[in-house]
Amino acid sequence: MTPSAFAQYATQYRDNLLNDVIPFWQRFSPDQEHGGFFTCLDRTGKVYDTDKFIWLQARQVWTFSMLYNRVGSSRPELKADWLAMAQLGADFLMKHGRAEDGSWYFSTTREGKPLVQPYNIFSDCFATMAFGQLSLATGNDEQAHLAESTFRQILARRENPKGAWKKAVPGTRPLKNFALPMILCNLALEIEHLLDKPLVEQTIDECIHEVMTVFFDPDLGLIRENVTPDGHISDSFDGRLLNPGHAIEAMWFIMDLAVRMGDRSLLERAVQITLDTLAYAWDTEHGGILYFMDANGCPPQQLEWDQKLWWVHVETLISLLKGYQLTGNQACWEWFERVHAYTWSRFPDPSNGEWFGYLNRRGEVLLPLKGGKWKGCYHVPRALYQCWQVLDKL
Repeated sequence: MTPSAFAQYATQYRDNLLNDVIPFWQRFSPDQEHGGFFTCLDRTGKVYDTDKFIWLQARQVWTFSMLYNRVGSSRPELKADWLAMAQLGADFLMKHGRAEDGSWYFSTTREGKPLVQPYNIFSDCFATMAFGQLSLATGNDEQAHLAESTFRQILARRENPKGAWKKAVPGTRPLKNFALPMILCNLALEIEHLLDKPLVEQTIDECIHEVMTVFFDPDLGLIRENVTPDGHISDSFDGRLLNPGHAIEAMWFIMDLAVRMGDRSLLERAVQITLDTLAYAWDTEHGGILYFMDANGCPPQQLEWDQKLWWVHVETLISLLKGYQLTGNQACWEWFERVHAYTWSRFPDPSNGEWFGYLNRRGEVLLPLKGGKWKGCYHVPRALYQCWQVLDKL
């Protein structure tokens, strides 16, 4: 590859971020009457539901805070608008987002009345990210304290994340899930500036062990989504579940940690797991990455197992680019070009802006929404930013 080829890719990712995706959310998502953001947006940006999902509110606060902090110096004409967007969401979250015990609700009405109890610890995770990043922009001590205290609550809940709202009968088939240690790998770095160094190092060490040892199945060569509390395999729907997108996303978190630690062996392992997962999950018939798989090749319980989702593909692009940048592994670049071609030919909407989220197995748009209960202003802009930065360095 020549520098000019890398530059063309970098321009594509940068321009789509700054001239398409971010303006779409700035135009259609702010709720100027009640605060916060509308996330249920149809293909054209029209609001089709006004409920507010706390983790998506927080993700959008993080996105605009991140842009302010990391891109704002080069785009001073946009900085004030980005910070205003972040503050709009943060004010809503501080006023309506938390239960009395400090945990974060899953969803509220448009006005901010709680709809769903704080059963989902990922609301707390993304609130931590949001206020950690926003506090860097504002220097606001209350926002910084909110990020730190929420992070400590997450650590206190990590053994039983759902608490009283856990559906499983205790003791019958206890399982732990990959998603929380995966996110903590990234979360510890996001708010490192607010934490004591020993806590950061301890959290990172524990999460690397969980991700790369406990959930990694050496016989399969892949990461399982659920294991028993002592790290063993459960021959059940949940125990056999593979979530390729989660595994690949986690690997770029691990790559960042490996660079921070100067651990070349860990870096190489993360790159290899990325490549092995992608080769395993790539749909050889229709292209794209399958959403869910069964480790034994049995029928998955998730009916959406063969859909092609936006976040799976954009997170894969990040991991492949970081793998190539950090190790020079040519397979990463070859896969990047393949995944890039698939992704950019199907997910972006040139007519109305932003990206579709859900394709069927054949790669056709399944749902024309741009945002909803699960898709918001986060994975696409974060991936566009990350890829732009790596390609710029290349």
